[in-house]
Amino acid sequence: MNKWVAQALYFLLIAGCSVVIAGGFQLLLIPEGLLSGGVSGVAMVVGYITGWNIGWLYFVLNIPILMWGWHALGRRFVVYSIVCVACTSLFMQVIPAADITDEPLLAAVFGGVLVGTGTAVVLRYGGSSGGFDIIASIISRRRDLPVGILIFILNAAVVIALLFYNRNWDAALYSMLSIFVTGKVIDAVHTPHRKVTAFIVTNRTEELAACLLRIPRGVTILKTRGGFTSAERDMLMTVTTRYELAELRKTVRDLDPKAFVNVVQTVDVIGEFRKRPDR
Repeated sequence: MNKWVAQALYFLLIAGCSVVIAGGFQLLLIPEGLLSGGVSGVAMVVGYITGWNIGWLYFVLNIPILMWGWHALGRRFVVYSIVCVACTSLFMQVIPAADITDEPLLAAVFGGVLVGTGTAVVLRYGGSSGGFDIIASIISRRRDLPVGILIFILNAAVVIALLFYNRNWDAALYSMLSIFVTGKVIDAVHTPHRKVTAFIVTNRTEELAACLLRIPRGVTILKTRGGFTSAERDMLMTVTTRYELAELRKTVRDLDPKAFVNVVQTVDVIGEFRKRPDR
């Protein structure tokens, strides 16, 4: 497939996911005064308090984070994230904030499902919905910190801000449910593990290792021999995060389409996770 055609299809896919995310916001969460996770939740709290347009707030609040990501992460990841954020903000102006259910429990659950599905597909194809996803990706590259706990704390702060504003425990608890459902859907569609280990059997060891080291991640090269052919090949082993998994897939596919890749769950990493930059 032509490179530009493939790129256009990626952008269309991300735009379609943005419609799903915007629909979850406009049709389910916002009419009930509930929150989503991340920067969208911050935009909703500010919008509820000030009456400002939540879609444009979502876009404006993401600008400094996207600029940070542009310098700290790969351009492909950030470009796809920019497309997702911009399209979501635009579709939030097109889709009316219609109250399609009077039951906040249904709004929380199905709003979380829609937002989680759209976000997970964007993550799977190498982008993000902006906000805390980009922050998590930057932090996971620079520090081996418990990113899941960090995101939980940030989301909890957003929910507490809503509670202070409206003194409504029901809205706060339903918002927590929505954020939980969103996370579970992302885990189901993308991957539940924030760290994964990739075993890559390839004939292009040096080129592939050089690309992986730019992420930056450590790479171990193992000698292997095929059980059927007895042919000797190299196997690269590297631990990466779920935010970088799509980039790894694309790198391997572009350099060695015939490579065999096995991605397995990584429960924990003991020792140096990041490749230290040269001093």
